[in-house]
Amino acid sequence: MELRTLQYFVQTVDAGTVTAAADRLHITQPGLSRQLRQLEQELGVELFHRTGGRLTPTRAGQALLPLAREVLERADALRVAATYQAQGRLDRITIGAPLTTLRDVVAPFIATLDTDDPTPEVFQADGQTAAEVLGRGADLAVTSTPARAPYETQTLAVLPVWACVPSHHPWANRKRIQLAELADVPLVLPPPTFTSRISLEAALRRNGLLYGAAVEAADGTVAQALAAAGRGVAVVSDDPQFDLHPLPIRTSDGNLSVRLVSAWDSRHPARAALATIADRLSQFVTARYGSS
Repeated sequence: MELRTLQYFVQTVDAGTVTAAADRLHITQPGLSRQLRQLEQELGVELFHRTGGRLTPTRAGQALLPLAREVLERADALRVAATYQAQGRLDRITIGAPLTTLRDVVAPFIATLDTDDPTPEVFQADGQTAAEVLGRGADLAVTSTPARAPYETQTLAVLPVWACVPSHHPWANRKRIQLAELADVPLVLPPPTFTSRISLEAALRRNGLLYGAAVEAADGTVAQALAAAGRGVAVVSDDPQFDLHPLPIRTSDGNLSVRLVSAWDSRHPARAALATIADRLSQFVTARYGSS
């Protein structure tokens, strides 16, 4: 069994059709179909239901998919380790983080890197633990939850969760609001996997509160756009946009916030280099947002 055919399997599941997967992989459709059939013969199971041009994974395909991803991720980690051993330095680094963190923290940090630094690659990882993000192949995870051994973590910052309102809103001239006030107004919220929403709903539960009318937006940016359009109060941890006024949300435990941590595997061959990158990221976040 070749890693390449496992990659074909994973890409086909993700793409949904042979046509789309072949385009991604830059091979012909007949060639991809042959490789998938060959993999099925080697494994002794059918991986796909083939109906109307679409391929959906069978029960066996669904069961084997996470294992295939893990094999590919570990193979990639092996290549990174080999490069590090040969060159004595990280050639590239993969960072996984939630969308808001990628946009407001990781991307601005990447812009400060030098040409001698590892080439960064990123992927979005909303609603996942540090262990899950690292398990997907990240060298460095940036999440809201610390990880246990064998992972190492470093606190980056404690970032505020804002109630964002436009200039014409009755709250626009206030300096802060109370958590309970959010239960009485229409809200615009990011998806349930976003840390700002997780933090909000946890605080409401602790205080025996519920929010009422709410619109769910695709992400924090869209939530703020809807707030600017007068659809409700956006509760986000994103940097404010669209001339919105960000208000701290006061709770019984202090201002509503999310904790940002970086994590990496202590067994990684480039552990020291990752710790250095994490420390630089921490310094960047402190300079940008203040100390935690």
